[in-house]
Amino acid sequence: MVPAPSPKRILLAVTGLTPQIVTETLYALACRDTDPWVPHEIHLITTTAGAESARLNLLHGNGWFHCLRRDYDLPEIAFPVKNIHVLRDAAGAPLDDIRTQAQNTLAADFIMDKVRELTKVPSHELHVSIAGGRKTMGYYLGYALSLYGRPQDRLSHVLVSDPYETNRDFYYPTPYDHPIHGSRGNKDVTVNARNARVELADIPFVRLREGLPARLREGNATFSQVVGAANRSLDEPRLVLNVAQRQVWADEVEIKLSETEFLLLLWLAQRGQREEADTDWSSDTMVDEFLELARQVLKEMSSAYERIESALLQNRSIAIKTAKYFEPHKSRIKKAFVAMLGEQAAKRYLIVRQRGEDAALYFLPLGAQQIEIREDR
Repeated sequence: MVPAPSPKRILLAVTGLTPQIVTETLYALACRDTDPWVPHEIHLITTTAGAESARLNLLHGNGWFHCLRRDYDLPEIAFPVKNIHVLRDAAGAPLDDIRTQAQNTLAADFIMDKVRELTKVPSHELHVSIAGGRKTMGYYLGYALSLYGRPQDRLSHVLVSDPYETNRDFYYPTPYDHPIHGSRGNKDVTVNARNARVELADIPFVRLREGLPARLREGNATFSQVVGAANRSLDEPRLVLNVAQRQVWADEVEIKLSETEFLLLLWLAQRGQREEADTDWSSDTMVDEFLELARQVLKEMSSAYERIESALLQNRSIAIKTAKYFEPHKSRIKKAFVAMLGEQAAKRYLIVRQRGEDAALYFLPLGAQQIEIREDR
C-alpha cells in the first residue's frame, strides 16, 4: 500500500507596511511549546510599498525572518522574494495602494485566485493570517478561505501584548534580551522584546467549497461570480425550459441536457405546473404520456423519437424495466445540474424519488410559480 503523501504546510498572509505580521505569526505557529506548526513555505499578498518593506526588513541580508529561524533553530522554510505577490491593476501594473472601488474589486479577485491556487492540492495544509494589510484585504482573504478552504485549513489573527503591538521595531519575542525603543504617551520608553507575549486567535469559518460548482473550484472566475454561486442555494429557484430550442436554465445558468434528459425534465415540469400527482414511471399510463410528449417535441418520424419509443416499448411488459429506463437519465440530469450550480444550489432542482404504496414516485421539488415553459424559438 502506497503511503499518503506528507502534507505540505503553507502560510499565507496579507501585509501592508507592517511586515512584522509575518514573523509574529510564524513565531506563534512554529515556536509554541505544544503542537508546533512549521510551514514549508510562506506567501504574502501585498502592495508595491508593502513588498519592498517585506523584502528589506524580512529577507534582505540578515533580515528578521532569517533571524527568527536562527534564534529558534527552525528548519528550512521556502520564502523567496517571488513568494511576495503584489496586487495588480486591470492593465497588470502593480498597485501601490487600494483606494478606489475598482482597485478593491481587483484586489478581491487577486486574493481569491491565490487562495484557490494554494488549495488545489488535496494533501496541502493552508494557514491564513488576516492580521495585516488594509481591512478590506483581510476581509477578502478570510472570505476567500471560506469559499475554498478544506477541513485541514486554518484562519487566524495574531495578538501581540502592549506596548509591543504598536512598536515598529518589534518582530517577535527573542530568546535573549533585546531592547527596543518606542514611546508611550509623551514619554520615550525602552522595552525588552524578550518579554513580549504573542499568540494566535483561531477564527472559525464556514466552508463553502463543496457547494461550489466544479468549474468554479478549478477554473477562473471573479470574486463576485463565486460569491454569487455560493449564495444561489439561498435564493428562490427558477427553472426555465425553452421547448423549441430544447434549452434549460436554472438560476439564469444554462444546463446542457441530451434530448431524452430534456424530455424527462420537461415532462415532470409540465406535471409540476399542473400540480398533478407524483409520477409512477412503471405505469403504462405514464409511459404513454411521456411518449406523447416526445412525439410532440421530437416529431414522430425523427430518429430520436423512434429510439425512445423502441427502448420504452421493448420493456413495456415488464414494469420494473420500464421504470429503470428513466433512472440513468435522472442520474445524468443530476450530474449536469451539480456541475453548473454546485451541490447545494442544484438540490433545489433535482428530481425527487419517494416510496409510494405500490411503486416509487417521482417529482420536481418546485412550485408551479417557480417553473416557466416557453414555446418560442
